[in-house]
Amino acid sequence: MNKPLVKIERVGQTFKTKQGSFVALRDIDLSITAGEVVSLIGHSGCGKSTLLNLIAGLTTPTTGVLLCDNREIAGPGPDRAVVFQNHSLLPWMTCFENVMLAVERVFGAKEGKPKLKKRVEAALAMVHMDHAMHKYPHEVSGGMKQRVGIARAFSMEPKILLMDEPFGALDALTRASLQDELNGVMAKTGATVVMVTHDVDEAVLLSDRIVMMTNGPAATIGEIVEVKLPRPRERLALAEDQKYAEYRAAVLDFLYRKQLKKAA
Repeated sequence: MNKPLVKIERVGQTFKTKQGSFVALRDIDLSITAGEVVSLIGHSGCGKSTLLNLIAGLTTPTTGVLLCDNREIAGPGPDRAVVFQNHSLLPWMTCFENVMLAVERVFGAKEGKPKLKKRVEAALAMVHMDHAMHKYPHEVSGGMKQRVGIARAFSMEPKILLMDEPFGALDALTRASLQDELNGVMAKTGATVVMVTHDVDEAVLLSDRIVMMTNGPAATIGEIVEVKLPRPRERLALAEDQKYAEYRAAVLDFLYRKQLKKAA
C-alpha cells in the first residue's frame, strides 16, 4: 500500500456570518494515496467545494490539520493544481500562452525557453488541443477551453490535481468526451486527483473511491464507496456491467434515501 500523499485529520471549517457562526464542515478524516482518484459527492451545500478549497490551500481550517507530502498545507502551491468549472483562461492570451504562464511560474527559474515550449506543446497535445494552440479563448468552444484548463493544470506536474465540477457547465456529449479523455490522461500520467462532482455516473466512471458527504450545515463524511472496476474503463462496456450498477446504486441510495430523509 502506498503511503498517503494527502492527510486530512479532524478538520472543521466555521465561517463567521452576520447571523453568527456557520459550521460548514466537522470532523473530516481522510487519507488520499498517490495515484488515487477520489470523488467528493453530496447535495448542494454539503461542503464539497469547501473541502477542496482547504486542500488547495485557498482557505485554512478552523480546526484540525491538512498535510500534503507530510507538509502542512498553509496556502496555495504548485504541488496542487486546481481546475474550476469556469476554465479561467486569460482572454487576451492564446491557449499556448495561457499554459506557458503556468509552466514559466513552476519551471521558468531552472529551464530554458525551448524546454518550456516543449512542456506546453506536450500538455496541449495530451488533451488533443495542439491544433488550436495559437487560438484565443473566444475562438474555441467551451469544451476546448476546459481542455486547455486541464492541460495547464497537468503542465505544472502537480503532486495532486484538484477539480471542482470541471465538466459541470458543458453539454452531455462534450462532458462524456472529456470524461473519457481525462480517464486516458490519468492512466498515462498516474495522476492523483480529487474531484468534486454532482454526477453519480461521472464519480463511478472516474474514481477509485467515492467520498459521500452528509448534508450541511456541519457536514462530514457519511460513507465511502471503493470502486473496484479494472482500468482502463470503457463507458459502453460499463453500461452492461453488474458491479458498475451496484456501485451506482450504492451512491444513489446514500444521496436519495439516507440523506434526503434527513433533509426532509
